[in-house]
Formats: sequence, C-alpha cells, structure tokens
Amino acid sequence: MMKTLSLVLALSCANAFVVQPPVAKSSSLQAQKMGESWGQMAAGAILSIALLTNPLPALADGQTKDFKLPPIDQSDKNRCILKSSSMGQANAARDKLYDLRECSLSGAKAVGFDLSGVIMSKTDVSKANFQEAQFSKGYLHDSNFDGADFTNAIVDRASFTGSSLRGTVFANAVLTGTGFKDADVENADFTDSYIGDFDVRTLCKNPSLKGENPTTGADTRASAGCR
Repeated sequence: MMKTLSLVLALSCANAFVVQPPVAKSSSLQAQKMGESWGQMAAGAILSIALLTNPLPALADGQTKDFKLPPIDQSDKNRCILKSSSMGQANAARDKLYDLRECSLSGAKAVGFDLSGVIMSKTDVSKANFQEAQFSKGYLHDSNFDGADFTNAIVDRASFTGSSLRGTVFANAVLTGTGFKDADVENADFTDSYIGDFDVRTLCKNPSLKGENPTTGADTRASAGCR
C-alpha cells in the first residue's frame, strides 16, 4: 500500500513541478503542445524511476491470503468433470467459476487441457495425467496429487498450499510464481522444471523435499536444484 502511494505521489509531483520550456507570447499552438509533451516525458521518466526503486509485489491468485470462495454448488451433477478452457490460459478466463472442490478424479486423463483458474480443495486427482496441461492461477489447496504427472505442463502463479504431491512428476514443467507452502513433496521429481530463484529458495526449505521418485528414479532434492 505504501509503495503504491509513493508511486502516485511521484507521478503527481512530476506533473506539478516539471519545468516547462519558455514560450514567447507570439508562439504558436504547436509550441505550446511541445511544452506539454516535455512535461509528459519528464513525468514518465520520474514514474519509471519510482517503479524501479519501489517494485510492486506480484502475488499468484491462488496465494492470496484473503481468498474467499463461494459455497460448493452440490446441485450441479456435472461439476466434477475436467474441461479444457477455449478462452486461453493467460488470464484464466472462463464463463463461470471452475470449481472442482471435493471431487474424486483419481487417474483422470487431461493431457494438454487448459485448466487455468481451476479451484481445487480436498480434491483427489492422484495418478492423474496432466502432461502439457495448463494450470495458470490455479487454486490447488489441500488436495491429493500423489503420483500425478505434470511433465511439460505450465503451472505458473498457482498455489499447492497444504496439498500432497508425493511421487508427483514435474519434469520440464513451468512453475514460475507457484507456491508449495505446507505441501508434501516427498519423492516428487522437479527435473528440468523452470522455477524462479525466489520460489526455489522457498521450496528448498520444505522439510518434505526428500526421497526418490518411484517412476523416474530422480532424487527429489537434487532435481529441484537444492543442496
């Protein structure tokens, strides 16, 4: 909040105090517009400096602390079905909430599916095949992903808080901005996965990051690049 306020103040000050070039009384409208352009350029420069010195934090949607979910629609008999979005994964756009809470989908096949924006809580997707699937901004809390395969998947800005990922394969997966707070990642395989520097430091502190993946034989801790 303070950083956002500082950016607003910086922009306000830039617009208020930027020095305009001297304009003669007989100058044309074009000269006046040129002076305004100088002011806008200076304001943009000051705002750029403020952004560099006070970067705003980037939080994954699924990691928002005050994330409030609506009640589960138990009347929807077709709710527990893996459906690929046709709207594109970048913004996790869907025509309605994609709610898979408390669904049993063990062994499901969703190769190449766009599941971005999905909400999972107490969901069983153990041994599911999510190869090349997209989970951007996924809320994946307190669920069972044991033995699931995320090879070549895009799981960015998602959150696995409190989930079980024992023996899960994340080989060559994109995991930027994704959190594993209080998750059980024993025997998971992160070989060649792309994890941001900050995220990997957090993952390395997870006490369950140990063992060997039963499918690939990869050493869990070494596969994540942790010592």
